[in-house]
Amino acid sequence: MKKAAFFDIDGTIWNIKNEIPESTVEAIRKLRENGHLAFLCSGRCRSYIRDPKLLGIGFDGIVSGCGTMVEYGPETIFYKKLDPELVAYTIETVRRFGFRPILEGREYLYMDQEEFDGDLFGEKLTAEMGGQLLSIAGEWGRWEISKLSCAMDPSGREACFQELEEYYEYMVHNPYVAEFVPKGYHKGTGIAKVCELLGMDISDTYAFGDSANDLGMLTAAGTGVAMGNGSDEAKKAADYVTAPMEEDGIWKACKHFELI
Repeated sequence: MKKAAFFDIDGTIWNIKNEIPESTVEAIRKLRENGHLAFLCSGRCRSYIRDPKLLGIGFDGIVSGCGTMVEYGPETIFYKKLDPELVAYTIETVRRFGFRPILEGREYLYMDQEEFDGDLFGEKLTAEMGGQLLSIAGEWGRWEISKLSCAMDPSGREACFQELEEYYEYMVHNPYVAEFVPKGYHKGTGIAKVCELLGMDISDTYAFGDSANDLGMLTAAGTGVAMGNGSDEAKKAADYVTAPMEEDGIWKACKHFELI
């Protein structure tokens, strides 16, 4: 029976240096040869999923932006675009609380460079995105995005979140960084949307993840697999804990569940 496997990227497929274990590549290719489907399932928006080594593994589709965009083959089969008026209100609100926003869309990221002078992540985005990194101010009102992230001032966090809670779910990665995802969306809803559009039963899905922003997919899928290098939260939410990523964790889990 055909199954579908959904893979987080950071900490699951590759490490902090974007190095991918060869066993992971082999496992994903083998499960597809066996007639199963393989999807990336990432909190990254689509414009930030660009690495040729990653995409070159071969996937049947991509769930990006925490479930706000779904691709199957060459087609975009679902996209949740945020209304520009809401985006403008959000930008103005988060800045009032000392936050620095990065807007995330399927074609572009948007960031005002002067807000990220000397910031290592801002420099990384500038280097990696090239012409696909635009300024928020320069594209005012013309953004096409499905989520955003913010560098935060922790002192204003709770008040800011409360002001915008009607519109967003929040994933706090550390005291200084949070993702703002449209209400009702997460990686698990992306898996459910794939199943709905392809006529699959969600019980026939496997989700592989390692961190807090994978909880939705680990609990929504038929079988949630946490990486051995993952957080305690992820391991607690999963049905199965495999070896760490760099110790052939994906290969070992795929063998365990007879996907390969």
